[in-house]
Order: sequence, then structure tokens, then C-alpha cells
Amino acid sequence: MADTSIPAATLVLFRERAGAPPEVLMTERARAMAFAGGAMVFPGGRIDPGDHALATLIGGGADAAARIAAIRETIEEAGVAVGVTPAPSAERLATMRAGLHAGEAFADILHAAGLTLDLEALVPFARWLPDHPGIRIFDTLFFLARAPHDAAPKVDATETVRLLWTTAADMLAAADRGDAAIIFPTRRNLERLAQFDSFDAAVANARAYPVRTITPHMEVRDGVPHLCLPDDSGYPVTAEPIEAVRRG
Repeated sequence: MADTSIPAATLVLFRERAGAPPEVLMTERARAMAFAGGAMVFPGGRIDPGDHALATLIGGGADAAARIAAIRETIEEAGVAVGVTPAPSAERLATMRAGLHAGEAFADILHAAGLTLDLEALVPFARWLPDHPGIRIFDTLFFLARAPHDAAPKVDATETVRLLWTTAADMLAAADRGDAAIIFPTRRNLERLAQFDSFDAAVANARAYPVRTITPHMEVRDGVPHLCLPDDSGYPVTAEPIEAVRRG
């Protein structure tokens, strides 16, 4: 596979409920977007040079820039701040978000507000690097995190046109009914997330399957071409007929 992938990060935010399965935050991408237009996805986006610069400044592991990108993109797209210390007020968060939309550096925004980042608030969950010529290829790190208790997501009206809290099972059912569009990696991750009755259960599963790069491959099964992933990667469904797959 040619090394033309775009480094990216995404954040799966959990909202737990008493006596009910946890919900995750999902966004609907604007139909005009070049990649996954109209699809339901988790908040996230590209890892940019500023994320790497901030990671160098504050330290952290090899995935520090990805964690920073996931935090930044979730503020931009959903107006929710995870891993920001101390937790910003609604007014401060709105100012931060406006600054990001105006192109201000995340590092400068944090410094001006006297805020720091707690990168350990994010738990590594998965890494996907599809191989499908003809569309953009993202090398995406997925992280898990608890949503702040006062999270009040709001669309940015540019990249995202809708935000909703939903259980993984309900989103899969909506996609099966044709009421929502989801791409192959999102479907597989929703199927995995649907197994968990709490954030702690999701974290335990993430730690039981150390992050490895998932690159789906083609395989013919009973005469039908399937898009597949390794059977030992922690996913309950590891193959789907290629004719049913939406890739981007």
C-alpha cells in the first residue's frame, strides 16, 4: 500500500445512564464533505502540525499528537471539551471553539485561558488504515473517553449538520433501516461498542486487545467477495459482503 494516508484521530464519547446501555456521541457529516459526506461518524479529524508542536511542548507518548487532535476536533465539531483542565465554563468553551474556527492555534488558546491538557483522559481503542484506491485514506486512531457531566453538544454547521447521543445498537439499527449512513470502519466499531454495558467495560476490552493497525482485506467466501478484518482483533463481526459495504 502506498504511503499516502492522512493521519487522523477520533473520539468515542460515552454518556452512561442508570439501568440502560451507555450512549455515544455521533455526528452527521455535511453531504458536501469530500469524505463520508452524509455519514454518521464519531467526532474527529486530521492531526495537524500544530498538534505535533503542542505534543512536543507538553510531552506525552508516541500518540500524544493524536490525542491532542481528538480533543481539539471534538471541541471544534461538537463543542465538548474532554481532557481540558480545569474544565472550561460554557462561556469559555464557546470562546475557545470560536477561536479554533477562526484558525487560532490550539496551544495559544489554551495558554491564554490558563488551561492544560490531561491526555490520560483518553483511552486508546483502535487504529484503522483502510486500503482502497480512489478515495482518501485516513490512518485513524480511535480513543474512548467519558463525556463531561455537563456536556452540551452543538453542531458547527460547517462540517457537521447533526449531533446525537445514541446507543451503538440503535445506530446500527437505524443504518439497517436506511435511516442513517455509516461507513465500514464505523459499523465495525459500533458492533464492538454495542457489547459494552458501561464505559469501564469498554476500557477493559480496549486493554485486552492492544491497539494494532486494522487494514481490511478482500476475501472470497462461498463465492461472494467480502471485506474482512483479522478474527483476533477484538471485533465481533469480521466480514461483510463487499456489495453491502460503504467505504467512504
